[in-house]
Amino acid sequence: MTFDARPSADATHYAARRMDARAPFAIVMNAGSGRKHGNATAALLADAFGKANREYELMLVDDPSQLAATAKRAVEFAQPRGGAVVGAGGDGTLCAVAQAAIGSGCVFGVLPCGTFNYFSRDHGIPADLPQAIDLLLTAHAHPVQVGFVNERMFLVNASLGLYPKMLEHRELYKRQFGRSRLVALGSAILMLLRRHRHLRLHVDHEGTMQEIRTSTLFVANNRLQLEQVGAAEAPLLAQGLLVALAPRATGRLAHIVLSLHGAFSRMRDAGNIIGFAFRRFTVTHPSKRRRRVKIAMDGEVTHMDMPLEFRVGETPLYLLKPEADVAALNRS
Repeated sequence: MTFDARPSADATHYAARRMDARAPFAIVMNAGSGRKHGNATAALLADAFGKANREYELMLVDDPSQLAATAKRAVEFAQPRGGAVVGAGGDGTLCAVAQAAIGSGCVFGVLPCGTFNYFSRDHGIPADLPQAIDLLLTAHAHPVQVGFVNERMFLVNASLGLYPKMLEHRELYKRQFGRSRLVALGSAILMLLRRHRHLRLHVDHEGTMQEIRTSTLFVANNRLQLEQVGAAEAPLLAQGLLVALAPRATGRLAHIVLSLHGAFSRMRDAGNIIGFAFRRFTVTHPSKRRRRVKIAMDGEVTHMDMPLEFRVGETPLYLLKPEADVAALNRS
């Protein structure tokens, strides 16, 4: 499937922002993310911000259901004073905090404390926490692209079909065996061995509709993740576009083979993948009924009513990140 992929007004057309040296930070930290860095991160923050004589407010979240409300309070603290809102956690935590920050006038910062940290790694933010904290105090805010499904924002990816089920399965395994990439891979393989239903979707782009049958519709906004699976469309993200991938309807064995292609960065060699870049498209069910479907965004699973509109965000998120040349070195 090929859709019009002309560049749009992407985030690179916006100027970087410099923070006032006296502006405060509101830091929202998910106590349950990754390897539970809570106390150590709090101590590092106190030391670094104390030495820099910079004001900050640490807002610890123990209950994930309170994450959005806490992020809103962080914006209310930082916004009147030209401050920054910082997410400390995995990609799901960062997305929830960024959703509150975007469009508020607050710049956004990241302390990566998750398992995969795709967002921070893609933007060259150090995995080492002391280095990431130092970056918050010295970096300029650069505009970065975000994606939306209807009115919900995502930083890394959004999907429906088999992938959200795999994420739920992965969380069950993590609670039993701990958080690690090996546990995540094992749970994914076991999930692929099960029977699963294929989706019939109508994809509408600028008046052109096409029906696809697939197990998963996966929309990416992360160059690193696409390059890891060998998706040829990865460079198109830099043109202000998002990338959609959908494996054609196949059996369980073919799905495992396809997953191995991805694991060894050879997705482009797999002939049964539909891939296209876009600025906006709508997904409906052939029946046209307002069906409720399971959606995964940045590792968090929720439900939405169809139709689903996937689109590039109209305004960028201003992220405290290294300059382009330094970020490229950190990614490698």
